[in-house]
Amino acid sequence: MKYTKLLYRGFLGCAILVLLYNCSKDNTSIKNNNISEALFPCENGFADIYPCNNYDLMAHIPLSTFGAISGNDCWGWTDSTTGKEYALMGTDSNVSFIDITEANNPIYLGNLPTATTASSWRDVKVFKNHAFIVADKADNHGLQVFDLTRLRNLTNLPEIFSADTHFTDFGSAHNIVINETSGYAYIVGTDRRGIFKGGPLFININTPKTPVSEGGFGAGGYSHDAQVVTYSGPDADYIGREILIGSNENEVVIVDVTDKAKPISISTISYNNVGYTHQGWFTEDLKYFILGDETDEQDIGNNTRTIVFDFTDLDNPLFHTDYFSNFTAIDHNGYVKGNTYYQANYRAGVRMLDITNISNKSITEIGFFDTYTDNNITGFQGAWNVYPYFSSGNIIISDINKGLFIIRKSGT
Repeated sequence: MKYTKLLYRGFLGCAILVLLYNCSKDNTSIKNNNISEALFPCENGFADIYPCNNYDLMAHIPLSTFGAISGNDCWGWTDSTTGKEYALMGTDSNVSFIDITEANNPIYLGNLPTATTASSWRDVKVFKNHAFIVADKADNHGLQVFDLTRLRNLTNLPEIFSADTHFTDFGSAHNIVINETSGYAYIVGTDRRGIFKGGPLFININTPKTPVSEGGFGAGGYSHDAQVVTYSGPDADYIGREILIGSNENEVVIVDVTDKAKPISISTISYNNVGYTHQGWFTEDLKYFILGDETDEQDIGNNTRTIVFDFTDLDNPLFHTDYFSNFTAIDHNGYVKGNTYYQANYRAGVRMLDITNISNKSITEIGFFDTYTDNNITGFQGAWNVYPYFSSGNIIISDINKGLFIIRKSGT
């Protein structure tokens, strides 16, 4: 009996050791699947041929892979069922889909061709596992809706997809904005001759494959880009309201769009040396709005300028400060994540700006990845857009000339 007990304990101990070993292997495997090694670490100021600071190159896919001539917008989708991450890359002829879960080994899955003609301006956003796509200078393009769950379990790569829905209540459009809280898409930059003069159109997309038009707002004129939020302060007068901030060529407009039948203009603000009021984004506390002017570097002659407004009181917005870089590249699109402002800056690539002390008018560059290697001067080439919202830390950049870049902060 004593011998049997000792033998049993021996077997049990071995089993536990084997189990612990296997668990350790499994955990290591999971960890390695989630954290890919950089293809080219940022060392001595370069990742391969690309100037960098504090950001590594995970992978690069050229435009030729997507069958395209030029690149434009990009956005991201994380499949909540599988946890996989996908890049959506806009080009002149399509939107291409790339599985970037293993960031240093991305997989090109295929593309959704343009609804009508090729265009240098294509824009895509995501809501409820669907991509929503518009194109500018593309007659009758309307809104393409694509069910992203179709990207699961593909076997014949790359595929040429068709849209699930082609919504044609409007023709060409420069941009699409989505408030994921309300389930509304806002189409901006449509025909100036239309009833809403190129101002935002209101599209209910709560049932993604069945969009419904619910009016628009034309009093502010043509809107090039916008951000729409369900407001949570600091202005107590508008908490719970749906607020649109429009970048409208020569000014910023603030509109209450809660009642789609009766949108209400709240206020407008402009600034010195206006070139072209292009695009902006709230800080996460909704106190400051960070704006990029697309042509002031070219028209006025200043270095890259980032304009900050104080939106503490939406009825009385105030200019807060300017931030100037050390070069003359043209800033394009910018987004906030935490205390970092990610700025796609054409020939200067993507710049990461620390906005921790923005209230004290202090902004500091803390990193960059430059996809345009020739120079950092004024010109419409290089980084068009950046998407920094993947939980993994992967960041995607869409470059007009060179396609898709996947980068990640060094040491993460």
